[in-house]
Amino acid sequence: MDPTVPPPRAARRRPAAGPRHLHPGAWWLWALGLGAAATRTTNPLVLLLLAAVAGYVVAARRGDAPWSRSYGAFLRLGLLVLGIRLVFAVLLGSPIAGTHVLFTLPEVPLPTWAQGVRIGGRVTAEGLLAALYDGLRLATLLVCVGAANALASPTRLLRTLPGALYEAGVAVVVAMTFAPNLVADVRRLRAARRLRGRADRGIAAVLSVGLPVLEGALERSVALAAAMDTRGFGRTAAVPRRLAVLTTVLTLTGLLGVCLAAYGLLTAGGGGWAVPVLVIGLAAAFAGLLLGGRRSVRTRYRPDPWALPEWLTAGSGIAVAVSTAWLASLDPLAFAPTVVPPTAPVLPVAAAAAVLLGLVPAFAAPPPPATTDTTVTPHATDTPATPAAPATAAPPAPTDPTEPRRTS
Repeated sequence: MDPTVPPPRAARRRPAAGPRHLHPGAWWLWALGLGAAATRTTNPLVLLLLAAVAGYVVAARRGDAPWSRSYGAFLRLGLLVLGIRLVFAVLLGSPIAGTHVLFTLPEVPLPTWAQGVRIGGRVTAEGLLAALYDGLRLATLLVCVGAANALASPTRLLRTLPGALYEAGVAVVVAMTFAPNLVADVRRLRAARRLRGRADRGIAAVLSVGLPVLEGALERSVALAAAMDTRGFGRTAAVPRRLAVLTTVLTLTGLLGVCLAAYGLLTAGGGGWAVPVLVIGLAAAFAGLLLGGRRSVRTRYRPDPWALPEWLTAGSGIAVAVSTAWLASLDPLAFAPTVVPPTAPVLPVAAAAAVLLGLVPAFAAPPPPATTDTTVTPHATDTPATPAAPATAAPPAPTDPTEPRRTS
């Protein structure tokens, strides 16, 4: 093959074998599928299985980039949300009326205009159980979002957005990278405190790293603004006025149709007309985005391929969401155990099999490339190279004793 002739288009898009970054859109579709499955159930066994699946995939396919270490922070945030939900149920009560009283707190008298709100009083097992299920569902959602943040590169996600959403995508990606950068700054400052022989735990240590973390965030903001200005952020191409008006009409019509379809799907009698309106709205919004992309003058350098691993990863998340929703409609009690009276939750075999489909990326996705230094150092048994002899000046030529000396 002539090296001067460029390869065909299919060959250029074929991903190289070996470690590579998976398409970020595939990771986010997989994580959103797990999150959608978590919203369809309050069964703690199913929720814990979803969190375990997300954690296993992160452990198997997480890279060593700084933003890949944010999963632990999201996990701790989920536990914090669960604890806060239980504390609120104890202090402020629960709308679930129970008969199994665990203990009674002193109740604070409130004025008549605050009827329906109480502070203290009886704490029932049914109320705590309902709060535990709700808090665990929210914590599982945070774990799924944390898995997507730890697996998908934010910069690569920004490159995959259509041109019409580029400006909005920059704002979203900057907001998404706040938590990973914050975790990286805290880790760096804690390591610096340990090197200086100072304590890195406790309230005093947390307060001492607050100002440096804020300073680092401001420095990143200034650097990002300068980089965006240098690269001409916000510039657009000249398009005809008719095309701009048509783009606006299609986009607004599509979004309005999606909103109406969502309302119809949530109501009891809107199932007949909601699905056609949803399809028409999505088609109009997609056409508006395609036409709006003509205003963007940016280019993509080495776009991420969408190959078989991406299809398997995204498909596994969608399969988890669809199968969980279908099984929940067939057996609602298995996915939403009752708390009045309290019943022991059970893990249906079909639900477990549906959730375990989310493990496909742990085996189908390629391993991420290493970003650290992987140079091989010589072992102690290796023969060292012989050092070169230092360069020395040539000895002066011997002088003839009979030759008269010259004086300057």
